[in-house]
Amino acid sequence: MLIQAILVERFRQAMQKLGVENAPVPVSKSTRPEFGEYQFNGAMALAKQLKKKPRDIAQDILAQAQLDDVAKLCEIAGPGFINIYLSQSWIGKQVDAMAQDARLGIDKAPSQKVVIDYSSPNLAKEMHVGHLRSTIIGDAMAKVLEFLGHDVVRQNHMGDWGTQFGMLLAHLSDQLDGKSVASTALSDLEDFYRAAKVRFDNEDGFADRAREYVVKLQSGDAECLALWEQFIDVSISHSEEVYEKLNVSLSRTDVMGESKYNPDLPVLVKDLLARKIAVIDQGATLVFLPELADKEGNPAVYIIQKSGGGFLYSTTDLAAIRYRCHTLAADRTMIFTDARQALHFKQTELVARKAGYMNEAHHYQHCPFGMMLGKDGKPFKTRSGETIKLADLLDEAVERATALLKQRNADEVVEADVAKTIGIGAVKYADLSKNRTTDYIFDWDTMLSFEGNTSPYLQYAYTRIRSIFRKADIAMDKHHANVVIDNASEQALAVKLLQFEDTLQAVAQEATPHLLCAYLYELASVFMKFYEASPILKDGVSDDVKQSRLTLAAMSAKTLKLGLEMLGIDTLEKM
Repeated sequence: MLIQAILVERFRQAMQKLGVENAPVPVSKSTRPEFGEYQFNGAMALAKQLKKKPRDIAQDILAQAQLDDVAKLCEIAGPGFINIYLSQSWIGKQVDAMAQDARLGIDKAPSQKVVIDYSSPNLAKEMHVGHLRSTIIGDAMAKVLEFLGHDVVRQNHMGDWGTQFGMLLAHLSDQLDGKSVASTALSDLEDFYRAAKVRFDNEDGFADRAREYVVKLQSGDAECLALWEQFIDVSISHSEEVYEKLNVSLSRTDVMGESKYNPDLPVLVKDLLARKIAVIDQGATLVFLPELADKEGNPAVYIIQKSGGGFLYSTTDLAAIRYRCHTLAADRTMIFTDARQALHFKQTELVARKAGYMNEAHHYQHCPFGMMLGKDGKPFKTRSGETIKLADLLDEAVERATALLKQRNADEVVEADVAKTIGIGAVKYADLSKNRTTDYIFDWDTMLSFEGNTSPYLQYAYTRIRSIFRKADIAMDKHHANVVIDNASEQALAVKLLQFEDTLQAVAQEATPHLLCAYLYELASVFMKFYEASPILKDGVSDDVKQSRLTLAAMSAKTLKLGLEMLGIDTLEKM
């Protein structure tokens, strides 16, 4: 149910009747309940064009707008604002329709093919906390877009190529000659990498062997490739374990590592040179970008091949664009990395558009995010200053959730699945609820709190609604009765339920899952106020009112559950 879209369309039609075409139609949710549920704020912008006072324009627009079925009252306030008070009967009918639909009244949109590039760990090392944001934000966006009907292609652009693999393969070869098996030798990737690096820096002849392995790997040596494939297989298994803990939908089939683009890299460079988009300068192949010139007018330089012949991230990212736009025929590309890479992707897009690797209609969207910081305001690390493995962080989350639940219910045994659901959900929600583009402070106490805008609070709100239906001995999932809106708390809850689709559309457009988090928190808070103000199971409540309020409660629970599922967070029947 897109309330905002309905109102926008009605006001657009009214403005067209007044001779206004292609003007913005600013309809927004009211910030205060005394001003109704929605506001139209477009009259002032039309004063010059229509040569009228804004209040008179607002009156003319209101006279033309057909809102009798939607609004019980529209009033003009201030310098031409139109406050819209929705009709209780209309709200009730919309919630009724929502309650009878498994998708909560949300239609599937015309499908776009959307490539989402996220997580992207380096397979030479284990995933660390720096991979958390890309992984869970990208996954939430994949789930939201899929629910709305889009064809989502997940791509895990893993770092599985490069000169460091010569060092790693030489070390792995020695380990396997020592009768070790790959899975055992690589059981701790960080230890394995450190050991290889020590040998590279200190052991006579090892660095030369490592460089030989690089040459063999890049030339397609069968024995070296087999060794590399073993390394990649075990490394991906480490990532899969983390994805399982995180309840993330990435799988091995979504891996599209840098190595996949190797055959296209020389072809791409040759093409850019032939069409004079790239030039050779001091042995290196590069593209000059006057669009990003510095203050002195010097164009930015985008290198696609080093003087020694080596390729770079830029070459691989251009090849990825060619693959996604031509082979996959994607309409939209979303890439989730930290904000420090923003310039790189801006340059990449400019080069790709110059070269025609993506058409004008293709929506190329780098979605940068801020850093996860410790309480000291510095990048989140261990006390000794080391990078924290993501698997260790998630294990600690479960341990802390277990301890918290024992503290809350000393007489009950804490089930492992319950602790995992609360602990992992808390870590994910604490991240997803922050504006994607800003840094945030990682705080265990805050994220595991059962109060405020946290996952435990939302999970508890859901279980509280389930308990109402258990007490009433009614199957919540099958319950439906006509909704009759009779007081302010019922209306506030019903309107909030109807705003779910508007929220999902905003999240899908701007890649901002924190808007979904904010909506779910507001929904839970509005439900709690409704529950206090509008008794459901108390004596003296008529059956019609009881059934109507149970429907509102059921819809609240279903919306909370679905919203959390799209964030990759599970709910519980009891807590």
